[in-house]
Amino acid sequence: MKNKISFLFILLSPIFSSEGQEIFEQQNDDFVRSLDQTYLKGLLFLQNSQGVDGRWTDSSYGSEPGVLGLAILAFLSRGDDPEFGPFSKSLSQAVDQILRQQNKDTGYIGSSMYNHGFATLALAEYYGVTNHSDIGPALKKATNLIVSAQKTNPKGAWRYSPESKDADTTITGAQLVALFASKNAGMQVPDEAIAKAKKFLIECQDEKGGFGYTGNSGANLPRTAIGSLILALDKDTDSKEFKASVEYLRENARFGDQGHKFYSLYYTSQAMFRASPEDWDKWNLANVRQLQATQAENGSWNSNYGSTFATSAALLSMALNYRYLPIYER
Repeated sequence: MKNKISFLFILLSPIFSSEGQEIFEQQNDDFVRSLDQTYLKGLLFLQNSQGVDGRWTDSSYGSEPGVLGLAILAFLSRGDDPEFGPFSKSLSQAVDQILRQQNKDTGYIGSSMYNHGFATLALAEYYGVTNHSDIGPALKKATNLIVSAQKTNPKGAWRYSPESKDADTTITGAQLVALFASKNAGMQVPDEAIAKAKKFLIECQDEKGGFGYTGNSGANLPRTAIGSLILALDKDTDSKEFKASVEYLRENARFGDQGHKFYSLYYTSQAMFRASPEDWDKWNLANVRQLQATQAENGSWNSNYGSTFATSAALLSMALNYRYLPIYER
């Protein structure tokens, strides 16, 4: 399993089935059991609605490699054995589908850098816990594509295609998280690649700590969560930029029009997890309760982007409770 097993935290005494990891930090056993039941119900929906070719057909997005990547991460995050556990077949089918969509020459996955970033992140996490020999070369090519695309971008960041000459915070954030995960998995990632992209993000931060889209205007919750998360992943939590982003999150991370968007939940949960234990506890309890109240009987959540995306993102916003994947560490 490579050296990523060293990232696992000491967990609470066993209270779940042997397939899953126990939840760390939460001392309320009723909450822990309830959360795991909700999570498992969501995973069963994903498992039962997956096609034999590894894709989902609930919407056109269900076959996109970025959504496949999010579903893979949702399966991995509970800690079930990825090779012999109850979801191993779903995982291998989804991973194989991503590999089929990768350009074997360039390493590009899908038709947008959104897809490429999330798919690369999934390959990195999957490779870290399985060490499958066929994943390593694919992950290396995908990682190199991110780095090479940045080199030709005047902003030092990324946008919709590898050839883009402009940049935005959302696509840049997806590439950076993928680079951090790839680096954890043993891939070579130049320090200057992360530094250049982080500089672009900081240039998009306003005086109140919020992050805009292509500049420092129009800050909102998901983009600020992305910016704050990247600073935390880069161990830059003593900086004024990180502290300002946390203040913005404290003011704005609540369930409103933005908070109900699953994309926002996905990033906001990760950012609040790294803000402080107190911020995380408050956000986590509210997030879990809200999601439990809106989960469909079949275990899914839904959005304009389909139930596979919404369910995967909803589960991943709760996945920090498991502390299983290295990308979900403080």
